[in-house]
Amino acid sequence: MPANPFQFDINHPTLLLDKQKCIRNIDRFVEKAKKNNVNLRPHFKTHQSHEVASWFKERGVTCCTVSSLKMAQYFSEDGWNDITVAFPLNYLEADLINSLASKIQLNLLISVCEVLPQLLKKLKNRVGIFIEIDSGYHRTGFDPQDISGVERVLSEIESSPLTEFRGFLSHAGHTYRCNSKSAVEEIHLEEVRVLNDLKNRYKARCPDLKLSVGDTPSASLVDDFSGVDELRAGNLVFYDLTQAKIGACSLDQIAIAIACPVVATYPERNEIIIYGGGVHFSKDFITTEGGAISYGAVVLLTNKGWELPPTAMFVKALSQEHGTVHSDKESIRNLKPGDLLGVLPVHSCLMADAMGSYLTLKGGRVSRLSES
Repeated sequence: MPANPFQFDINHPTLLLDKQKCIRNIDRFVEKAKKNNVNLRPHFKTHQSHEVASWFKERGVTCCTVSSLKMAQYFSEDGWNDITVAFPLNYLEADLINSLASKIQLNLLISVCEVLPQLLKKLKNRVGIFIEIDSGYHRTGFDPQDISGVERVLSEIESSPLTEFRGFLSHAGHTYRCNSKSAVEEIHLEEVRVLNDLKNRYKARCPDLKLSVGDTPSASLVDDFSGVDELRAGNLVFYDLTQAKIGACSLDQIAIAIACPVVATYPERNEIIIYGGGVHFSKDFITTEGGAISYGAVVLLTNKGWELPPTAMFVKALSQEHGTVHSDKESIRNLKPGDLLGVLPVHSCLMADAMGSYLTLKGGRVSRLSES
């Protein structure tokens, strides 16, 4: 059973993409946005693929979010002409900003006061500006009580003919630390309250300002998005074990897995070594119910994808190319070097970024930014 079940060869770590699961995830997201009458601006940092992006476009999505200007350039080359870079402005990339802004509606993110004046010294083409608000994650953004900072940036935006204030943006990344729907909902409601307090303060001055939010747990578990104008979540295109542990998805919604060759077995240690290490998985981990660290859950591969639920095996340690799988002796007896095991990701964004491209379950290759 662990031998290669597919009609194509796999001889090294290979990222498998279940297209149908992925499209079902996209459909749920699109329908939720329509139901709530909010703009859908999905974050493309997870898949970074023209082909996966086209599945959104086929469903009427016309704008997107990215996490770098390089990524914005990649998607602009495929016809995406309304792109928000949801990463703090790096004014050292002014030349690329000017190039992109000459062709598309480019929206930038201001997270501290000092950067916009530096950009304005070199800016040649009109850009949209979102002001990032820290709604509780405490990574980047203005404290919502820092009205003087918000005022300063807003005045700078209004003083230049090349900048247009688009609204306030936040990322409630602390939902990733939740373990219940109610906890996620509580964070989302606080985020909405914080953003609407600012909107009420500035709506007379800026009547067209929008409120943009985006985190996968909220986008998956919250039903009512009253009070916001835009959703930007990205991880939910693939999902992963972290989201499953939060309760944001079921294991059956995880749309990617790495197929890894077995290269050695050690029954006396209850260990299997796979070709698949830190450079393939990243080093994100979760804790199992037994308290062990897991870098990925092992699944048995089939010609239709992989079996669920996962086996009791899991990746317990990573070197650069090696993955050490904890296993019981019976499972080890059924495995030999050259067999394939599948591994579900702890964090799909980083795994996909590390792997570079996808192979569908029918053997079709789906390229992504890292190969362009």
